[in-house]
Amino acid sequence: MALVMFDLDGTLLDTASEIGESVNRTLTEFKLPTVELLQVREWIGHGTGWLMRRAWSEVAGSAGPIDWAIVMESFNTHYENCAGSLSRPYPDVIDTLAALAGRGVKRAVVTNKEGRFTEKILRSHGLEESFDMVVSGDTYPVKKPDPLVIYNCLHGCNQAAADALFVGDSSIDVETARAAGVACWAVPYGYNMGKPIEAAGPDRVIETIKDVIVFFEGEK
Repeated sequence: MALVMFDLDGTLLDTASEIGESVNRTLTEFKLPTVELLQVREWIGHGTGWLMRRAWSEVAGSAGPIDWAIVMESFNTHYENCAGSLSRPYPDVIDTLAALAGRGVKRAVVTNKEGRFTEKILRSHGLEESFDMVVSGDTYPVKKPDPLVIYNCLHGCNQAAADALFVGDSSIDVETARAAGVACWAVPYGYNMGKPIEAAGPDRVIETIKDVIVFFEGEK
Protein backbone atom coordinates (compact mmCIF):
# COMPACT_ATOMS: atom_id res chain seq x y z
CA MET A 1 0.00 0.00 0.00
CA ALA A 2 1.11 3.59 -0.63
CA LEU A 3 -0.22 7.13 -0.31
CA VAL A 4 -0.33 10.23 -2.50
CA MET A 5 -1.29 13.53 -0.88
CA PHE A 6 -2.53 16.34 -3.11
CA ASP A 7 -2.79 20.05 -2.57
CA LEU A 8 -6.19 21.27 -3.80
CA ASP A 9 -6.13 24.80 -5.25
CA GLY A 10 -3.85 25.00 -8.26
CA THR A 11 -3.04 21.28 -8.19
CA LEU A 12 -6.29 19.33 -8.55
CA LEU A 13 -8.69 22.18 -9.22
CA ASP A 14 -8.44 25.60 -10.83
CA THR A 15 -10.34 27.62 -8.22
CA ALA A 16 -8.97 31.11 -8.84
CA SER A 17 -12.04 32.44 -10.67
CA GLU A 18 -14.50 31.68 -7.89
CA ILE A 19 -12.10 32.90 -5.20
CA GLY A 20 -11.53 36.11 -7.14
CA GLU A 21 -15.27 36.58 -7.60
CA SER A 22 -15.80 36.20 -3.84
CA VAL A 23 -13.01 38.67 -3.05
CA ASN A 24 -14.39 41.26 -5.45
CA ARG A 25 -17.97 40.89 -4.22
CA THR A 26 -16.65 41.58 -0.73
CA LEU A 27 -14.61 44.60 -1.78
CA THR A 28 -17.58 45.98 -3.70
CA GLU A 29 -19.80 45.57 -0.65
CA PHE A 30 -17.41 47.82 1.25
CA LYS A 31 -17.29 50.29 -1.65
CA LEU A 32 -13.68 49.49 -2.53
CA PRO A 33 -12.12 48.94 -5.96
CA THR A 34 -11.87 45.36 -7.19
CA VAL A 35 -8.69 43.40 -7.93
CA GLU A 36 -7.58 41.51 -11.03
CA LEU A 37 -7.80 37.73 -11.31
CA LEU A 38 -4.06 37.58 -12.01
CA GLN A 39 -3.44 39.18 -8.61
CA VAL A 40 -5.71 36.71 -6.85
CA ARG A 41 -3.83 33.82 -8.46
CA GLU A 42 -0.63 35.10 -6.89
CA TRP A 43 -2.20 35.34 -3.42
CA ILE A 44 -3.73 31.86 -3.20
CA GLY A 45 -2.11 29.34 -0.87
CA HIS A 46 -2.18 30.75 2.65
CA GLY A 47 -5.89 30.35 3.30
CA THR A 48 -8.81 32.66 2.56
CA GLY A 49 -8.24 34.92 5.58
CA TRP A 50 -4.72 35.81 4.49
CA LEU A 51 -5.84 36.25 0.89
CA MET A 52 -8.68 38.62 1.78
CA ARG A 53 -6.36 40.72 3.92
CA ARG A 54 -3.88 40.90 1.06
CA ALA A 55 -6.58 42.02 -1.37
CA TRP A 56 -7.91 44.57 1.11
CA SER A 57 -4.47 46.08 1.68
CA GLU A 58 -3.96 46.28 -2.09
CA VAL A 59 -6.95 48.56 -2.66
CA ALA A 60 -7.80 50.21 0.66
CA GLY A 61 -4.73 52.40 0.91
CA SER A 62 -4.88 54.51 4.08
CA ALA A 63 -8.41 53.51 5.02
CA GLY A 64 -9.21 53.76 8.71
CA PRO A 65 -9.61 50.90 11.20
CA ILE A 66 -12.09 48.18 10.26
CA ASP A 67 -13.81 45.34 12.02
CA TRP A 68 -12.10 42.45 10.30
CA ALA A 69 -14.62 39.93 11.61
CA ILE A 70 -17.33 41.75 9.64
CA VAL A 71 -15.21 41.76 6.49
CA MET A 72 -14.55 38.02 6.76
CA GLU A 73 -18.20 37.32 7.48
CA SER A 74 -19.00 39.05 4.21
CA PHE A 75 -16.30 37.14 2.33
CA ASN A 76 -17.37 33.81 3.80
CA THR A 77 -20.96 34.43 2.73
CA HIS A 78 -19.89 35.24 -0.81
CA TYR A 79 -17.52 32.29 -0.97
CA GLU A 80 -20.21 29.93 0.33
CA ASN A 81 -22.28 31.04 -2.66
CA CYS A 82 -19.43 30.84 -5.18
CA ALA A 83 -17.49 27.75 -4.03
CA GLY A 84 -17.67 25.01 -6.62
CA SER A 85 -19.45 27.16 -9.21
CA LEU A 86 -16.54 28.42 -11.31
CA SER A 87 -13.78 25.96 -10.42
CA ARG A 88 -12.77 23.13 -12.72
CA PRO A 89 -10.60 20.01 -12.37
CA TYR A 90 -7.33 20.25 -14.26
CA PRO A 91 -6.82 17.82 -17.16
CA ASP A 92 -6.27 14.15 -16.21
CA VAL A 93 -7.25 14.66 -12.55
CA ILE A 94 -10.41 12.55 -12.52
CA ASP A 95 -8.90 9.67 -14.49
CA THR A 96 -5.72 9.69 -12.42
CA LEU A 97 -7.57 9.52 -9.11
CA ALA A 98 -9.51 6.54 -10.43
CA ALA A 99 -6.34 4.87 -11.70
CA LEU A 100 -4.61 5.31 -8.34
CA ALA A 101 -7.60 3.83 -6.55
CA GLY A 102 -7.51 0.88 -8.94
CA ARG A 103 -3.89 0.26 -7.97
CA GLY A 104 -4.74 0.30 -4.28
CA VAL A 105 -2.96 3.63 -3.67
CA LYS A 106 -4.50 5.71 -0.90
CA ARG A 107 -5.35 9.30 -1.77
CA ALA A 108 -5.57 12.39 0.44
CA VAL A 109 -6.09 16.13 0.12
CA VAL A 110 -3.96 18.47 2.22
CA THR A 111 -5.03 22.09 1.77
CA ASN A 112 -4.97 25.36 3.69
CA LYS A 113 -8.56 26.06 2.61
CA GLU A 114 -11.12 26.00 5.43
CA GLY A 115 -12.96 22.71 5.77
CA ARG A 116 -16.45 23.93 4.89
CA PHE A 117 -15.21 25.29 1.59
CA THR A 118 -13.05 22.25 0.86
CA GLU A 119 -16.00 19.93 1.40
CA LYS A 120 -18.35 21.98 -0.74
CA ILE A 121 -15.93 22.20 -3.64
CA LEU A 122 -15.17 18.48 -3.57
CA ARG A 123 -18.91 17.71 -3.52
CA SER A 124 -19.53 20.11 -6.39
CA HIS A 125 -17.14 18.12 -8.57
CA GLY A 126 -18.23 14.69 -7.37
CA LEU A 127 -14.90 14.11 -5.62
CA GLU A 128 -16.07 13.67 -2.03
CA GLU A 129 -15.62 9.88 -2.26
CA SER A 130 -12.29 10.04 -4.10
CA PHE A 131 -10.09 10.47 -1.03
CA ASP A 132 -9.27 8.37 2.01
CA MET A 133 -8.56 11.50 4.06
CA VAL A 134 -9.06 15.26 3.71
CA VAL A 135 -6.95 17.68 5.75
CA SER A 136 -8.12 21.29 5.58
CA GLY A 137 -6.63 24.48 6.97
CA ASP A 138 -8.71 24.23 10.14
CA THR A 139 -8.55 20.46 10.68
CA TYR A 140 -5.64 20.92 13.11
CA PRO A 141 -4.36 23.93 15.09
CA VAL A 142 -1.66 24.38 12.41
CA LYS A 143 -1.62 24.27 8.62
CA LYS A 144 0.97 24.12 5.83
CA PRO A 145 3.92 24.67 5.95
CA ASP A 146 3.84 23.00 9.37
CA PRO A 147 4.79 19.34 8.74
CA LEU A 148 2.30 18.21 11.38
CA VAL A 149 -0.43 18.21 8.74
CA ILE A 150 1.49 15.60 6.75
CA TYR A 151 2.50 13.60 9.84
CA ASN A 152 -1.16 13.38 10.85
CA CYS A 153 -2.16 12.41 7.33
CA LEU A 154 0.44 9.64 7.25
CA HIS A 155 -0.79 8.40 10.61
CA GLY A 156 -4.45 8.62 9.62
CA CYS A 157 -3.80 6.62 6.45
CA ASN A 158 -1.40 4.22 8.23
CA GLN A 159 1.42 4.89 5.79
CA ALA A 160 5.16 5.49 6.15
CA ALA A 161 6.81 8.62 4.78
CA ALA A 162 9.00 6.48 2.50
CA ASP A 163 5.88 5.14 0.76
CA ALA A 164 4.20 8.52 0.33
CA LEU A 165 4.28 11.32 -2.21
CA PHE A 166 3.10 14.90 -1.88
CA VAL A 167 1.93 16.67 -5.05
CA GLY A 168 1.50 20.44 -5.03
CA ASP A 169 1.95 23.61 -6.99
CA SER A 170 3.69 26.05 -4.63
CA SER A 171 6.79 26.66 -2.55
CA ILE A 172 4.59 26.19 0.53
CA ASP A 173 3.83 22.64 -0.61
CA VAL A 174 7.51 21.89 -1.24
CA GLU A 175 8.50 23.33 2.13
CA THR A 176 5.86 21.27 3.94
CA ALA A 177 6.86 18.01 2.26
CA ARG A 178 10.55 18.64 2.86
CA ALA A 179 9.95 19.28 6.57
CA ALA A 180 7.97 16.04 6.83
CA GLY A 181 10.54 13.96 4.98
CA VAL A 182 8.19 13.11 2.12
CA ALA A 183 8.99 13.20 -1.60
CA CYS A 184 7.43 16.17 -3.36
CA TRP A 185 6.45 16.47 -7.01
CA ALA A 186 5.00 19.68 -8.37
CA VAL A 187 2.89 20.87 -11.28
CA PRO A 188 3.91 24.05 -13.15
CA TYR A 189 0.43 25.41 -13.87
CA GLY A 190 -0.79 26.34 -10.39
CA TYR A 191 -0.54 29.27 -8.01
CA ASN A 192 3.02 29.88 -6.81
CA MET A 193 2.84 33.61 -6.19
CA GLY A 194 3.90 34.32 -9.75
CA LYS A 195 7.18 32.41 -9.50
CA PRO A 196 8.26 29.30 -11.43
CA ILE A 197 7.80 26.20 -9.29
CA GLU A 198 11.25 24.94 -10.30
CA ALA A 199 12.75 27.63 -8.05
CA ALA A 200 11.22 25.93 -5.01
CA GLY A 201 13.24 22.78 -5.65
CA PRO A 202 10.67 19.97 -5.76
CA ASP A 203 11.99 16.47 -6.39
CA ARG A 204 10.32 16.51 -9.78
CA VAL A 205 8.17 18.83 -11.89
CA ILE A 206 5.43 17.01 -13.80
CA GLU A 207 3.41 18.46 -16.66
CA THR A 208 0.24 16.57 -15.79
CA ILE A 209 -1.23 14.81 -12.77
CA LYS A 210 -1.29 11.50 -14.63
CA ASP A 211 2.51 11.32 -14.27
CA VAL A 212 1.98 10.64 -10.55
CA ILE A 213 1.21 7.02 -11.39
CA VAL A 214 4.87 6.54 -12.32
CA PHE A 215 5.88 7.10 -8.68
CA PHE A 216 3.98 3.98 -7.69
CA GLU A 217 5.47 1.87 -10.47
CA GLY A 218 8.95 1.90 -8.99
CA GLU A 219 10.32 4.83 -11.02
CA LYS A 220 10.88 7.33 -8.22
